[in-house]
Amino acid sequence: MTPHQLLEQFGPREAMDYDVVVVGAGPGGLATAIHLKQLAQKAGREISVCVLEKGSEPGAHILSGAIMDPGALTELFPDWKAMGAPLNQPVTADQFLFLSETNAKPAPAAFLPDCFKNHGNYVISLGNLVRWMAQQAESLGVEIFPGFAAAEVLYDEQGRVRGVATGNQGLGKNGEPTDHFALGMELRAKYTVFAEGSRGQLGRELIGRFKLDAGRDPQSYGIGIKEVWEVAPDKHQPGLVLHTAGWPLDANTYGGGFLYHLEDRKVAIGFVVGLDYTNPWMSPFEEFQRLKTHPAIRGLFDGAKRLGYGARTITAGGLLSLPKLVFPGGCLVGCEAGFLNASRIKGSHAAIKTGMLAAQAIADALAAGRAQDELGAYPEAFEQSWLHAELKTARNFKQWFKKGRLVGTLMTGIERWLLPRLGIKSPPWTIHHHVPDHAMLKSAADCPRIDYPKPDGVLTFDRLSSVYLSNTNHEENQPAHITLKDVSVPVQINLKTYAGPESRYCPAGVYEFVKGPDGGDRLQINAQNCVHCKTCDIKDPTQNIVWVAPEGGGGPNYVGM
Repeated sequence: MTPHQLLEQFGPREAMDYDVVVVGAGPGGLATAIHLKQLAQKAGREISVCVLEKGSEPGAHILSGAIMDPGALTELFPDWKAMGAPLNQPVTADQFLFLSETNAKPAPAAFLPDCFKNHGNYVISLGNLVRWMAQQAESLGVEIFPGFAAAEVLYDEQGRVRGVATGNQGLGKNGEPTDHFALGMELRAKYTVFAEGSRGQLGRELIGRFKLDAGRDPQSYGIGIKEVWEVAPDKHQPGLVLHTAGWPLDANTYGGGFLYHLEDRKVAIGFVVGLDYTNPWMSPFEEFQRLKTHPAIRGLFDGAKRLGYGARTITAGGLLSLPKLVFPGGCLVGCEAGFLNASRIKGSHAAIKTGMLAAQAIADALAAGRAQDELGAYPEAFEQSWLHAELKTARNFKQWFKKGRLVGTLMTGIERWLLPRLGIKSPPWTIHHHVPDHAMLKSAADCPRIDYPKPDGVLTFDRLSSVYLSNTNHEENQPAHITLKDVSVPVQINLKTYAGPESRYCPAGVYEFVKGPDGGDRLQINAQNCVHCKTCDIKDPTQNIVWVAPEGGGGPNYVGM
């Protein structure tokens, strides 16, 4: 049955009204909700706030490196240390290695750009911080609904956003209601804040509907793949932050590795690959597994135990790719818009700051009796903020690396090391790019094939054993949340021209080309493996894959990520 037919038969949907509805309980969404309540308390007013979270709990779908710049958190909670925020391990040392296949050359500390220095920052689990922030939000009176995916944007007769509707529950694979069927609920608001993270499903709809990206550079993304290990006591260096560039990637592919030593003998190792890569034979997952075998890295994992695995895309285009932030009835915050500073490999502080700026604009609008208008005060405040200045300084970072590692490294050194020492805070030039990530793939015939070694099950692993560690689970009897606009495209175009890149760019084994009964190829979609990274939604060269949120609560259940 279609959604319209379901509404006709079972409707109308129940509805709840709030002043503000926030979609997504990540750092940006929770900061918005928290600051709204703080401002209301200060003014002696009431603002009703609801946060929807598609994960089973706040933090279940959160994955980041992560090095935390505590500046924005301090603005939100000046006494966060006394309050018990889980920022326990300060950064104690920075290292940057340029890797070849067998060697590692450290970048001289004196020439390391400030964007790669982390004094005053913390090595954290962002998932744990989000869980703590959710507790603070609830203590202030914010209503958080975990396990409910926002599936539909609601519009009024004038085309203004008036809230969201959660997805229907209890539909079978064929789309027909089961005995457990329940219609989704409408959550109506004077203002709706979208904080879904990178490549949010509803955010993408809003950007298209309101043409928020008109005149901007195409957004640019990366995929981040991460494992958490428990290492031997003599291998652990609490607070050490190590970044790598070079091998195993070629000189024209953006990306690099990271090793972050947390507390309690935990080490996070990860790899980021720009989704503007051109060789369809490349697999970001296998490149990450190769990284661990480098002579400068593999010794760390002698006697270690792998505890967790996950993957997520990052929105990395920076200031030049930021869409317009507001539209009638709502706004975008955090990685939904793309506030990550790729040069610092940090976005959580930006998410919190933008959430606070949006909250101030909303609180002022509500105090003035306004509703569902365009929150112009939010982008105006952003343009006057320290965050805008930070992103303006870094605006060319990803653009330079689109020209190759040599150019990117050289120009990053000039812009982020030399110019500041000449008293020039921001480069006097701006570099643009014009090609979206999905259009960057070359044909497989024009690229060198990459054959990856089989995993050893000790240091390197396959996708399925990795997904197992992500605690991913989906209700099996539900409509597929990954579908194709045209079922012939994967074989007729993607396989024929690009050698089936979806089987390699997905870090969870969702896409698999198999032989049908007639001996022909077909694409099998193993949606139950999906970790909601959104790579397929971004990198599919024909933009034929449709990713929507499954039933609320489905997906990964990350611990300590």
